[in-house]
Amino acid sequence: MDDRLLTDDDRRLRPGRGQRSPWLREALAAEDNPSPAPPLSGITDADVAIIGGGYTGLWTAYQLLTREPSVRVVLLEADICGGGPSGRNGGFINSWWDEASGLVEQFGTDGARACLEEVAASVGGIGEWCETHGVDAHYRREGMLVVSTTPLHDGRWDADVHTATHLGEPDALRELTAGEVADRCRSPRFRGGALMRDGATIQPALLARGLRRVVISLGVEIHEGTRVKAVSEGPDGRLRVVTADGEVRSRQVVLAVNAWAAGWREARNLVLAWGSYMVRSEPAPALIASELGWTGGESIVDARFSVHYLHVTRDGRIAIGAGGGRPGYGGRIGATFTDDVSAARRAAFAFRWLFPQLSDVRLTDAWGGPIDVSPDHLPHVWSSRGGRLHVAAGYSGNGVAPSHLAGRILAALTLGADEPLTRLPIVGRSRLVFPPEPFRYVGARVMRAAMIRREDAEEAGRQPHRLLRELSRLPRRLGYHLGPGS
Repeated sequence: MDDRLLTDDDRRLRPGRGQRSPWLREALAAEDNPSPAPPLSGITDADVAIIGGGYTGLWTAYQLLTREPSVRVVLLEADICGGGPSGRNGGFINSWWDEASGLVEQFGTDGARACLEEVAASVGGIGEWCETHGVDAHYRREGMLVVSTTPLHDGRWDADVHTATHLGEPDALRELTAGEVADRCRSPRFRGGALMRDGATIQPALLARGLRRVVISLGVEIHEGTRVKAVSEGPDGRLRVVTADGEVRSRQVVLAVNAWAAGWREARNLVLAWGSYMVRSEPAPALIASELGWTGGESIVDARFSVHYLHVTRDGRIAIGAGGGRPGYGGRIGATFTDDVSAARRAAFAFRWLFPQLSDVRLTDAWGGPIDVSPDHLPHVWSSRGGRLHVAAGYSGNGVAPSHLAGRILAALTLGADEPLTRLPIVGRSRLVFPPEPFRYVGARVMRAAMIRREDAEEAGRQPHRLLRELSRLPRRLGYHLGPGS
């Protein structure tokens, strides 16, 4: 990363410091900055207790109440609904066609096809839900571009394009020439690419807050500012969800806490908390149209593993993120996930490097947060505590559409239903696990440094040293679906 590309204003940007993401600030302002729901106090009973007020918890609550309106659901959120990754993510609603070859490798043709179809259905289902419930979350479905920014990344989509064709869905992911990419966005860094059909964008916090409003109208009891301390066995066969000032006694519990799952014993070796940071420009719709021709609504990701991801917002801003944050230790979520200036500057650098035509456009916001990375780069939904506690985790930076699917699965599991959704190959604990601490943290730090140094060198047109390439590929050699594949 060449800091010389950054402007003085870029260098003055400071993420975190107690400030919420701009997405969430805008969403709360649209609600006239409401007071949080009251924290839990005392003992209450529930059929289902949900821990976590982000997408997964809220979709689960919605699915439960639409399937069984009489179910009593109590949802506990440590912050406010949308205060975590659901209110500060990149706003991408993506299917898994750009991971199709890996899905076939892990789950076989039939299992992969089932997963691909269900996540693609969630991409459209979110838009339909917004329309049905009058939630204007800026939903726009125009697909996603995967692009190369260096000859060394050309064709990284080939296996997935081939797999989509083999599965009878050639339009789900199709290759584009450099000219076809330029017709959609004229960055001098972009080369060839591929277009994924089932992709959309959204203002993420508006979706989270819209979900909150709808589930409250359906009868869900929400308590914000309520941190769960433990889940234990109750004397009557129910589970006790214990907080600082209260307790929920429930037949079923759903754990939907994203990266915070790394601190729970049910997911301790199945999830690694990782930082991801974003910046956002001032509105510049005319320049984006004239200089880039980027007016079709496509989101864009590059072919790095430490991916850059970006889209144009409704008011003509470019929001761009970089996946080069830092891992956490032992499930602890601290300031390194929200206040890391160097990680935010990686996102600012990506904006300046990709779009030199926009050198006069100011970056106005920087923010970050944790994501939950799984060993196979896919989310999993599973049950523990004798089938009474249900967990979804491992979205690995692509959680908006998969959380909609996870909510449907969790609701079915909680209600004891046996249906095709509950037999998807992502249902059940991942067969891969991370090593215990401190080896997990040390290994993740070393791999992160090797991966970023390698991909930075490749983008600069240099062939990385062979030792660096081999080190960055080590996770793959150990069986994890993480890091560059070649």
